Amino acid sequence: MSDTTQVNTSVQEVEFDNLDELLGVGSESIMVPTGDNADSQKKPNVFSDTTPDTTFLDKPNAGKVDSTPAATPAAKDEITLEDLSELLDQAGEEGTKNLGGRPSLTKDVMIETANKLIEKGLLFPFDDGKKLDDYSQADWEELLEANIREKEETVKEKVPQEFHNSLPYELQKAYEYVANGGTDIKNMFKALASSQEVFELDPTTEDGQEQIIRTYLQTTQYGTAEEIEEEIESLKDRDELRTKADRFKPRLDDMQDKILQQKIATQAAAKQKQEDQSRMYQESVYQTLAPGDLNGLKLDGRTQNMLFSGLVQPNYPSISGKPTTMLGHLLEKYQWVEPNHAKIAKALWLLADEEGYEAQVRSKASNEAVEKTVRMLKTEQASRTPSTVQEEREPPSRDQAQGRKITRPTKGFFGR
Repeated sequence: MSDTTQVNTSVQEVEFDNLDELLGVGSESIMVPTGDNADSQKKPNVFSDTTPDTTFLDKPNAGKVDSTPAATPAAKDEITLEDLSELLDQAGEEGTKNLGGRPSLTKDVMIETANKLIEKGLLFPFDDGKKLDDYSQADWEELLEANIREKEETVKEKVPQEFHNSLPYELQKAYEYVANGGTDIKNMFKALASSQEVFELDPTTEDGQEQIIRTYLQTTQYGTAEEIEEEIESLKDRDELRTKADRFKPRLDDMQDKILQQKIATQAAAKQKQEDQSRMYQESVYQTLAPGDLNGLKLDGRTQNMLFSGLVQPNYPSISGKPTTMLGHLLEKYQWVEPNHAKIAKALWLLADEEGYEAQVRSKASNEAVEKTVRMLKTEQASRTPSTVQEEREPPSRDQAQGRKITRPTKGFFGR
């Protein structure tokens, strides 16, 4: 049995200057050994009278608590964008922290982490040539947001491609057709079924050989049905069916593939044309609204945005099941959901005969102005007193017409 030394402890209050700065954590009470063996058992520590070693403050990882190394992204084997984002959150809105005039730990770790992500191809810097050391917090946020968007776009492109590659050949072609906006699914699958039958023809059997030759001659418009059958019989008599079938089969497969590719290409061209038209439409709407004047009507910014969004952005559900613009939404709303056929009729009238509609609007406004003027005159006339009206109606007297006059005075006795 080994000897053991019993150590008694007691809690004592010990004060140290700048303890928080020294430890990096708050602490006011510690436990120290007591008893006969206290001096012999006591080992040097940060509370000893010796001069503490402060060289660690000049090291790159100064100020980090060693007890939690996993919290530093740079210490992890796998570094992700989330690690860099977490460091950015630690920096706070006021920028990275500075400890005693030394380089900021958070900034150093962020730069180190970003460099490792760039080396692994997981982070892409901006192409403006600006160094990471000169990045502000706004630059870091913008960089992370741009990389996250890039990653999302890559996933969107990658997943459909992987799904496409995992499909059988005929379904790959159907997928390409639908992805390009194709809607004639029935005829597309007929073409796929016909091509699949050709692909599966076996040139090692006599029946397969005849089918290959017959299909090839029909596709190349060799002649009439009777002429094709005569050619097959002639090849059979010369024992050349297998030779011709082996020669025609790759050509026939290639022709069938080209037929499918042509259907897909035609649909892709139609989709591209639709996208071009959509882009031109958006540009035209923008150019129409940009001046802020619509046929003499002034448009503020809010109205401009509302009109542009309502005409080009399909943000509303439609009866057809496809999203529609505000214009389509309102037309459906006042046709079926909340019927108001007067509004629909006015909209149709404006679209069908803009000049006629606006002429009627101007005529109505003019008539309303005249009626308003007449009502104002009648109201003013009615507010006058009867005596005033009577005086206005009576013609002026002769004296009044000639002006005011006075009586000549009579001469007195002394008048000469």
